[in-house]
Amino acid sequence: MALIPDRATAAARLRDFPRRAAARPELRQAAVAVCVTCSDGAPALLLTRRAEGMRAHAGQWALPGGRLDDGETPVQGALRELAEEVGLDRGPADVLGVLDDYVTRSGYVMTPVVVWAGETGTLAPAEAEVAAAYQVPLADLDVDPVLVTIPESDAPVVRLPLLGGWLHAPTAAVVLQFCRIACRGEVERVAHLEQPVFAWR
Repeated sequence: MALIPDRATAAARLRDFPRRAAARPELRQAAVAVCVTCSDGAPALLLTRRAEGMRAHAGQWALPGGRLDDGETPVQGALRELAEEVGLDRGPADVLGVLDDYVTRSGYVMTPVVVWAGETGTLAPAEAEVAAAYQVPLADLDVDPVLVTIPESDAPVVRLPLLGGWLHAPTAAVVLQFCRIACRGEVERVAHLEQPVFAWR
């Protein structure tokens, strides 16, 4: 049965999660912050809309994140991007765990780092990168995914309903895995789930 978790519950479930890494050193390495906030007293996930002026994936839903700097670990990169993109400073003690790597069609190994931020106060999105930041209740995201068949791939495209539209992979895949673990205590692999063709570039 699904349970909207508190920090201790989420931490315990992530601690027991058998994470899978992608050994693809030839690809660019990136990290995203799966950031749990507290909105109106209930846990929420921090999602952003990428700025329309961005060179890649403009206007798309995203998790705070980006390419790792030289010598940077995924945890360090995710925390740095969280601060840079939305002005939210958190430290290693706020990291609850790491999800499975997701290899994107655009040539990245994306490592999702779960951060428990709690109450955030006013966020400060970086205008050059982030059009807006949203705190979406976990109860709205812990839903069954929609899987779509496309002619360009043998794998199903995954999407989740979000604010009257759709959240697509890779973000949808990461959010799906996080919700399964944190809210349901279940292990669900998502690396095989496909991105829509418009996100392949």
